[in-house]
Amino acid sequence: KKKNKFKRRMAIVYKGDTNIENVPSIKAKALRINLNSQIYGTFAEIGAGQETSRHFFRSGGASGTIAKAMSAYDKDFSDAIYGIENDRRYVTEARLKKMLSHEMALLEDRISRDKHPDKMFFCFANTVATIDFAKKYKGHGWMGIKYQIDPTQEYNEIILHVRFHENDAKLQQETLGTMGVNLIHGAFYKYNNPKHLLKYLYDHIDKDKIEIDTINFSGPQFESVDN
Repeated sequence: KKKNKFKRRMAIVYKGDTNIENVPSIKAKALRINLNSQIYGTFAEIGAGQETSRHFFRSGGASGTIAKAMSAYDKDFSDAIYGIENDRRYVTEARLKKMLSHEMALLEDRISRDKHPDKMFFCFANTVATIDFAKKYKGHGWMGIKYQIDPTQEYNEIILHVRFHENDAKLQQETLGTMGVNLIHGAFYKYNNPKHLLKYLYDHIDKDKIEIDTINFSGPQFESVDN
């Protein structure tokens, strides 16, 4: 018998080496979500935050994961979809929750559970205001995900508020997009340890670029979490 020339090589490890966690790239995180045939959902990004869905489209395989990606940038158009807030503000937690509920209701209405009994639905949304032209107000935003890890269970929610510290709108948008991917990936693959999930939200992001000052977990997977 011929010997296999390509023997499996083990990693070289030395005494004294430190075990370093391998952090997946943003593309790898998005691709992992895309390649799971049971994860299926909607992106709704209004205001300045329209970068998260772009990562999923660029990573490949998005056709089996993304039901819809939309951006109601115009305020009147946004009001026509999600309703008018009592305080006429758009970058609020109340607005974000309306977006999540509205888009999830549409997803459930339009995708048959009889035809897709194993699909785990999700909706990712954000509403954001980046730095103003005069650079006096650096901006802030709300971001969240409503999702299942089992198609027979109720939905979980992770909602967070961020404050930007960068001085360029484009950089703020890119940072927000990275954090959005981290949130979606973490929601599905790190939900069993919310404290670690919070740390993973900063993967590939310098902590001085963006600050999370509020985060809330709810749903069957987070019943024991003290927000």
